[in-house]
Amino acid sequence: MLAWRFAVSAVLIPLLVFVFYLDAHVGCSGLYLLILSEILAIRSVWECTDLFRDRSKRLQLPIIFSCAAAIVFAGWIPHLKGDCDVSAAMEMIALVYSFAVLLLCASEAARFRGPGGNIETLGTEILIVSYVGVLLAITTQLRWVAGMDAGYLVLGSLVVCAKGGDVGAFSVGKIFGKRKLAPHLSPGKTLAGGVGAFLGAGICGLLWLQFATPLFDSSWTAPPWYFSVIYGCIIGVVGLVGDLVESFLKREAGKKDSAALFPGFGGLLDVLDSVIYAGPAAYLLWKVLPLATWAE
Repeated sequence: MLAWRFAVSAVLIPLLVFVFYLDAHVGCSGLYLLILSEILAIRSVWECTDLFRDRSKRLQLPIIFSCAAAIVFAGWIPHLKGDCDVSAAMEMIALVYSFAVLLLCASEAARFRGPGGNIETLGTEILIVSYVGVLLAITTQLRWVAGMDAGYLVLGSLVVCAKGGDVGAFSVGKIFGKRKLAPHLSPGKTLAGGVGAFLGAGICGLLWLQFATPLFDSSWTAPPWYFSVIYGCIIGVVGLVGDLVESFLKREAGKKDSAALFPGFGGLLDVLDSVIYAGPAAYLLWKVLPLATWAE
């Protein structure tokens, strides 16, 4: 299993770096990231609907696909016009999400033939569109939140801290873990692992923001080290909660993994869970903490 993880990582990581490199050179439009995000959204929606297929057999897959993809695309509408302002993108995301909810409600009303399971189906559809479409749409806005040129420094900070928290949780939990953190959701997670996620993400936040910042632009000054640590620790904790939330969805559906996409990893949601869940937190932190020193 560990060998498969290394093998898959050895393929996926260079591929993602190549896509990010291409996207960083297309200006404000972020076209390559848009294509990647839509692929991630469609695959993630499929995994979510597959999870709940036994619970809600009447899920409208084409409409859920369309709604999630439209919400993600909404965040690009200003950027494709050359506008790098994230506030305009967030307004479009909120507007399209509102219409997606209206569409799902109207569609279920039109299909109504009698009481029994209709509200559960509608709730599941809105949950999937929110969990995949909204979280992914907001997370991808990190590409512009601190300026176009810093897009992958910011996105990288999220991925590095969230995954650093995952590694810290696994490593510390494996060595010191005894007391369970949430035995009903994830029997393998321990309180020691939670501490490991906190520490691992904090260290990754410190290292990434201190050393990667001048690599993106030699004139940029790294943010104060303590804000880098605070950022990383918060992302680690929120990412851990995101991992537990995905475990909750799988346990509720009675399944171990979201899908068998990556050997050793499970499904795409098993890879993205901590990242997209912590995405809105990262967006907020880049707005309120003095991390983007070059923008001051």
